[in-house]
Amino acid sequence: MKVAVVLFPGTNCEQDTKYAFDLLGCQTQIIWHKEDKIDADLIVLPGGFSYGDYLRTAAIAKFSPAMSAVLKHAKKGGYILGICNGFQMLLELGLLEGAMRRNENLSFVSKYHHLKVVSNSNKFLSNLSVNEVVNIPLAHGEGNFYTDSDTLKRLYDNEQVLLKYCDENGNELNLNGSVDSIAGICDKDKKIFGLMPHPERACEKILGTDDGMKMLKGLVW
Repeated sequence: MKVAVVLFPGTNCEQDTKYAFDLLGCQTQIIWHKEDKIDADLIVLPGGFSYGDYLRTAAIAKFSPAMSAVLKHAKKGGYILGICNGFQMLLELGLLEGAMRRNENLSFVSKYHHLKVVSNSNKFLSNLSVNEVVNIPLAHGEGNFYTDSDTLKRLYDNEQVLLKYCDENGNELNLNGSVDSIAGICDKDKKIFGLMPHPERACEKILGTDDGMKMLKGLVW
């Protein structure tokens, strides 16, 4: 399986992401954002601070040449994963619904945090059970996911809400103000996934948890 990890100026998780997919046996390569053609089964937009988060997160990255390839990949039904800054890019591109705001307390948060699986009727979380709790690192200052009530209802109706922030017992624990404590969503066709936490930083027990590998493995065939 071919995996392409797109590198932007300011990205800082491309090597972690490549390493995680290498562990899963994928043919993984890092693609510079100036490339407008990408040959891959899965495109990953990794975490970081593309273009220094000027204007707002991902506002400049969406104009990179690589994004034309991302949009073409999406149009033909290809799989896409956006992690943290990558999730913000997918929102900016309109491939996922909603928007990101500054964390409610206006502070950057970097820590391990528990997540509860809301839906596993998709490849990304197919190795996990509904209501299963995983422990995944996160690091963001603008991860406060927002959408209006009509869109939120549609996301739930279509099983597009994937993950929620919670405590170790699965009780909701909202650390950034996201509507309904949402940490990750997908598109209606369940081919495009976005989440703020970093599964690639949780791929080996030596890192404290390998819960992230259970997520990423679902996207590999």
